[in-house]
Amino acid sequence: MIAPQDLRKAQLIMLDMLVEFDAICIKYNLKYWLDSGTLLGAVRHEGFIPWDDDIDISMPVEDYNKFIKIAKLELSKNIFFQTDETDSSFKFDYIKLRSNKASIVEFHEKDKEVAYHQGVFVDIFPMLTLPNAKFYENFYKDIFKLTRDTSSISLHTPNGVDHPEARKKLIESLETLHQGWNEEHNLKVIYSGKMPDVASWFDLDEVFPLSSIRFEGLAFYAPKNPQHYLRSLYSFNFMELPPKDKRTIHASKIEFN
Repeated sequence: MIAPQDLRKAQLIMLDMLVEFDAICIKYNLKYWLDSGTLLGAVRHEGFIPWDDDIDISMPVEDYNKFIKIAKLELSKNIFFQTDETDSSFKFDYIKLRSNKASIVEFHEKDKEVAYHQGVFVDIFPMLTLPNAKFYENFYKDIFKLTRDTSSISLHTPNGVDHPEARKKLIESLETLHQGWNEEHNLKVIYSGKMPDVASWFDLDEVFPLSSIRFEGLAFYAPKNPQHYLRSLYSFNFMELPPKDKRTIHASKIEFN
């Protein structure tokens, strides 16, 4: 059981990483937006969901690739930039900012030998666009299911088996269909598959142009229409608090350095 004061301390460390990330994106004119539970927290709580223990960010794939090159030069010594290149034990395809100030053991890591960096983290996901047609939606969902099946075990892929070469081919199949960001076309925004969570399908003109949203008293970028984005992600009424037994934390342990 994580003590509430320790969770809050960890959240503020993650907030510092988000502030640093935001400053780099502004400096280099990179687009990003708050995503998933972080966006829900901003809309419903104007900050972290009280029991949340990470931060989620999305970026257009082009800006995501630029950030990978820039991060190595710009991130402070307080942050470890985690990729499968900087951390050879890291079995996932997306990137994370990991704090050097605090570590987290998630429930799927509990009682296991873990070689990769386990700092509290900010997840960063690359986003693509596909034509708005049922064929592409079905193709996308099928690819995501296969990607989950070929991914290492994690919170979102509890039954996964690590097949990096097969997963690489699946992710590339989505990337080859990427349509760019022309808002005059009837396009859908999708997760690229590098983090195979929920296969969500957003209207491009409800994501761009980006808006600003308050999170922990500070302004960060968000989809143009956060309500549309969250409705696409969640099947429940996201503005209602879940029952207490559903307010789950990912972490089994948090420690401070």
